[in-house]
Amino acid sequence: MLDIKKFTLENGLRIIVNEDFSTPFSVMNILYDVGSKDEDPEKTGFAHLFEHLMFGGSVNIPIYDIPLQRVGGENNAFTNTDITNYHITLPTENIETAFWLESDRMLNLDFSQKNLDTQKNVVIEEFKQRYLNKPYGDVWLYLRPLSYKVHPYQWPTIGKEISHIQKATLNDVKDFFYAHYAPNNAIMVLSGSVTFETVKQLSEKWFAPIPTRNVIPRNLPKEPEQKEHRRLTIERNVPFDSIYLTFHMCDRMDKNYHASDLISDILSNGKSSRLYQNLVQKKKLFSEINAYISGEMDEGLFIFSGNLMKGVPLITAEKAIWDEIEKLKNGYVFEYELVKVRKKK
Repeated sequence: MLDIKKFTLENGLRIIVNEDFSTPFSVMNILYDVGSKDEDPEKTGFAHLFEHLMFGGSVNIPIYDIPLQRVGGENNAFTNTDITNYHITLPTENIETAFWLESDRMLNLDFSQKNLDTQKNVVIEEFKQRYLNKPYGDVWLYLRPLSYKVHPYQWPTIGKEISHIQKATLNDVKDFFYAHYAPNNAIMVLSGSVTFETVKQLSEKWFAPIPTRNVIPRNLPKEPEQKEHRRLTIERNVPFDSIYLTFHMCDRMDKNYHASDLISDILSNGKSSRLYQNLVQKKKLFSEINAYISGEMDEGLFIFSGNLMKGVPLITAEKAIWDEIEKLKNGYVFEYELVKVRKKK
């Protein structure tokens, strides 16, 4: 059973503590309430760029990883459309090192032109490798703007295009940092063999002096109801024809969100799932096919994606997917399927 305790510093940093003395390690996780949806449409990719910049050194700690490695720790991070998340795992006896590292880069990064240029080059190479030089890699560069016309989910986390990162200036990144990377825009979680009292003491010591910042309230445009089918055909030199269908769905806090998640698992979660059994095994229309949800905080997407077998017409493959959707719409769900996906959650 989790032993959860919470408190909030005067600067707005929310802190959650889980005492777990079954392990000699502790984890610090800091979630910043900023993702690619908070970017300027003409300056995209900044949230992801900051995931890299945050490891480039802060004012008092020029190289982030070295002091962490010296105390037996490891770290990682991720950015998506909604949030940016950083986490550290280390022996509990060295937990103060995590407080020192994370508080210093929350206070002030090393905003040097050299660091910015280095991280821009890293992100640009990642853009090329993952999105431009890889079969099917550019799908979401087209699929997101096809699915969204107003909401900032219309671009992927990496950004709309490389030029947005290439043109990023020191002033641009400073403005983005001070508008979002603030104690009053973050949640910190400590879990492991650390006491609530220790966390409170170290939080007051390392994070309380960081000033509250003027975080701009979100005012994102709501995606209008889609009233007509949208279609885009792209020709590429890829091994197999592929098909992608996206459907608008509810946001993550909606009462129907988990029902959508279960539906995606009924359709596509393992080799016993419907799409695999019917469209891969029996009809042999696809070499692989998946159904999944984007899982975003605002209204997201329910996605079908699959690679066709050689010689299968796209129209045949698409019709087969629609047939599976119609079965669901007509209430064709067995109890054993529901039990199976529930147990996997």
